[in-house]
Amino acid sequence: MSQTLNIRRAAGALGAELSGVDLSRTLPDATVAAIRQALVEHQVIFFRDQTLTPAQQVAFGARFGPLNIHPYVAGMAGQPEVMEIIKEPADRINFGGGWHSDMSFLETPAIGSILYALEIPEFGGDTLFASQAAAYDALSDGLKATLETLSAVHSASKEYSSTGASAKKRTSMSVAEADGYVGEYVHPMVLVHPETGRKALYVNPAFTLRIDGWKPRESKALLDYLFEHCRHEGFTCRFAWARGSVAFWDNRSVWHFALNDYAGHRRHMRRVTVDPWPHAVRAEVAA
Repeated sequence: MSQTLNIRRAAGALGAELSGVDLSRTLPDATVAAIRQALVEHQVIFFRDQTLTPAQQVAFGARFGPLNIHPYVAGMAGQPEVMEIIKEPADRINFGGGWHSDMSFLETPAIGSILYALEIPEFGGDTLFASQAAAYDALSDGLKATLETLSAVHSASKEYSSTGASAKKRTSMSVAEADGYVGEYVHPMVLVHPETGRKALYVNPAFTLRIDGWKPRESKALLDYLFEHCRHEGFTCRFAWARGSVAFWDNRSVWHFALNDYAGHRRHMRRVTVDPWPHAVRAEVAA
């Protein structure tokens, strides 16, 4: 049985709330295709009033691509692709605080993340999203042309080394330190979305170390300018969570920032992350 999908835009630059669909069910291919179209068009999509077991969240995510196993954060026992993101009342640092794009530190970055809310604080805990396609569009033609010739070096070392925010001690999550074995990977500073053809900036403060072929000091001025530009409020939307809410964002064109403004309260989310299809499978799915 098909489900009627209703779409309401959340903000001017990106974001839409989808209703009329139960993500716990085995969805028809047409519904999955409609959700995927909404994702690539709106860059981040939201669902309310969902009830998902870990297995159901895995099944939903797997309709969009193979699921990622995070190299530094332990997944659930028996389901390593499911990451539980928990901040206990005594924790000072949250996971995902600060603007970033998930998994850009990998050789093949993830295409999207699906976050499900199980427990929400009495106040705060919203997530901000920023369209890097809108950020690219707002640049001058001259800077666009320059950036399209450049690549940047990404690494987990800034975030997951022993001095990084995500590796700092917490009571709620098992996060490995990346010292000694983390790699560096080069990605274009402007990505062309494979499904829409729209261009987006692809650098972020958490994982971008420097411009490829440039010294860190030479890179700093341009990267700092881009980091400031990319989070302009006109490129953003804000999502207020409730129990049962789901957000699904496109990492190829979106930054996000989990706000840490609920000291003394607990927040419990569950995430699966979608990798790109292998080329042979992608061609088969497209057909």
